[in-house]
Amino acid sequence: MDFQTKIPTIAILGPALVAFALVALARYRRDASGWSGGPLVVRAVTALYAAAVASLTVFPLWIYSGMYRNQAEWYTQIQPIPLLMADITMIPNVAMFLPLGFLLPLLRPRITLRRTVLVSAMASLSIEALQMLQYIAFTNGRAVDINDLIANTLGGLLGYTILRTAQRATAPRTALERFTPSARTTA
Repeated sequence: MDFQTKIPTIAILGPALVAFALVALARYRRDASGWSGGPLVVRAVTALYAAAVASLTVFPLWIYSGMYRNQAEWYTQIQPIPLLMADITMIPNVAMFLPLGFLLPLLRPRITLRRTVLVSAMASLSIEALQMLQYIAFTNGRAVDINDLIANTLGGLLGYTILRTAQRATAPRTALERFTPSARTTA
């Protein structure tokens, strides 16, 4: 049977964001630690950021069958050699993960550079693995590239570095403390 169908982004991410909003509202009403004021804003921005990354990397989800199906073998969609095909297209991947490196320390003020880089790498690896699984299951044409993993991880590292550098100055540090969960519990 020959067909192609599209699962729109809003069909998946819309309910996920509504679920987050309901959880956030319930925790806000119960006055749960880290779920009001600035920390709630950081959590909401993080949820929107995660939805944006998913919409860029996973959705919309195209499903193909029959003559519409990509005939290339799944393993041909993998670029395993680092920096072999590196070019300016890596910049958007760096930019896409900058907010992750910036937001993680706001969510978890004691997180280290090493953990931030690890979380960035694991999030990127998860995206690449999901794209590969999508290709295998639905032949949606997404490629898996080690350069994306490198660029995304570098973006997380840069985001962390930017935040920690900004926190060295008194004015930015004071402003940013309003958005960390620990600021609420000590105030």
